Amino acid sequence: MGIATWVYVLCGSIAVPVVLAGAVVIWPWSVEPKAASGLDFSGTLAADHVPLPIETVTLRDGSQIAVRHAKGPAGAPLVVMVHGSGWHGQQFEGLAAGLADLADVLAPDLRGHGVAPARRGDVDYIGQFEDDLADLITARAGPQQKVVLLGHSSGGGLVVRFAGGEHRGLIDGAVLLAPFLHHSAPTTKANSGGWATVSLRRVIGLSVLNALRITALNGRPVIRFAMPEAVLNGPLGQTATTEYSYRLNTSYAPRADWQADVARLPPFLLVAGSKDEAFHAERYEPTLSPLNPAGRYALLPDVGHLDVVNAAATLSAVRAFLTELR
Repeated sequence: MGIATWVYVLCGSIAVPVVLAGAVVIWPWSVEPKAASGLDFSGTLAADHVPLPIETVTLRDGSQIAVRHAKGPAGAPLVVMVHGSGWHGQQFEGLAAGLADLADVLAPDLRGHGVAPARRGDVDYIGQFEDDLADLITARAGPQQKVVLLGHSSGGGLVVRFAGGEHRGLIDGAVLLAPFLHHSAPTTKANSGGWATVSLRRVIGLSVLNALRITALNGRPVIRFAMPEAVLNGPLGQTATTEYSYRLNTSYAPRADWQADVARLPPFLLVAGSKDEAFHAERYEPTLSPLNPAGRYALLPDVGHLDVVNAAATLSAVRAFLTELR
């Protein structure tokens, strides 16, 4: 073949998957979460905590995020709490207050979440959450201050991702509350117990495009959450985030090689409830301990996925972990 023929064949071989992947991504998504499925928000909605002061922190791109702050004593470790999917930092008001005597606690609304984000359910690029958390830690951590990242559900997955990334040197410890690891991990129930509905064909199509370094369609939504009507029609309904773009959803979880991210975790505590609707809580320790011996585990009886955040046993376990870290 001549050079022109080889160029034609090469271009054709690339064009076909690009066109097919693009068509799959653009095609309308008609699947909706089942109204009867999802997570039990009753305990979360019934929680009666004193609101924490809200501050703002400016990030590297000039944008700002809202951060709830429970001020701790001088010299205490800094604990940054990362909320779960669809929600915001308010979920940590009770836990943060319970730790304020031995830690300085920050609970941000991640980019794309909260009361009035610039673009709800979206970020600018894959990995931006890690950069945002790094900016927050850099802005607020004092010299020689110990830093702990604490995350619930997808927030726990983001903590694992952070530990496996370029900013891992900024943290000294991690607390994982029923963390999402990967859709293929032994700990994950189908569709996270009905909470999440994923457009698999879009994810596959976008994965193909990203492998070819085509990112223009990464803002397309790929996951929706079965947020209860009691939330959507309640006073906090406008703060809920019910779907994520590909780039946000990818940023919120460990990498495809989630085992490598887990292996790079600093000393960590993992807490989950035996009645978790989204994950197989009893599988965390046998799954993670061969990958990283630096963890300790607490399996709480009769506690569900959301209620683990405010469980008294969780507070006790986190306090013990922070005390030993100091």
